[in-house]
Amino acid sequence: MSSTSQTTLRPGVYNVDPVHSNVDFIVRHLVAAKVRGHFEEFSGVVTIGESIESSSVEATVQAASITTNNEMRDGHLKSADFLDLENHPTLTLKSTKITPKGGNDYAMEADLTIRGVTKSVTFDLEFLGAGPGVADGSIAAGFEARTEIDRRDFKVAFEGVMENGTVVVGNKVIIELTVELGSTN
Repeated sequence: MSSTSQTTLRPGVYNVDPVHSNVDFIVRHLVAAKVRGHFEEFSGVVTIGESIESSSVEATVQAASITTNNEMRDGHLKSADFLDLENHPTLTLKSTKITPKGGNDYAMEADLTIRGVTKSVTFDLEFLGAGPGVADGSIAAGFEARTEIDRRDFKVAFEGVMENGTVVVGNKVIIELTVELGSTN
């Protein structure tokens, strides 16, 4: 992978920097609004191969770290109606294929596991660039990735409906990842 930045991302193992990265989601609520939330605790490793096709991504998210800035809603999201934190404390992602789409854009196929259900999803992935990191000799690199899932595919089947028939929570969930990688190679 290369970009117009001064430094290319050389092959090696890079850790996700949780201080400068985000795992976000967006879901509709009562048809009228989009609720945004994120996970505060996650880790990941990106292995950059000699070619993009030989690169890989693995990440783990702690379900208990979900936040939407509403304690009552967060509690409900941790319950068996949604993430079922008691039985499924983590969400995981493991790439299975990365293919170039042109320029700095890629498609990343990954096995996404939520509530113990693993499904293949495709992320639109953009390489934002690489450059010198804060520590001497280190490299920092940035990526953004986005996909859309149907929560019911992962057994998140809460079917709240208002008396007038309005669905409380939409089925479509947008997942957005903003990732900074760091290496001391």
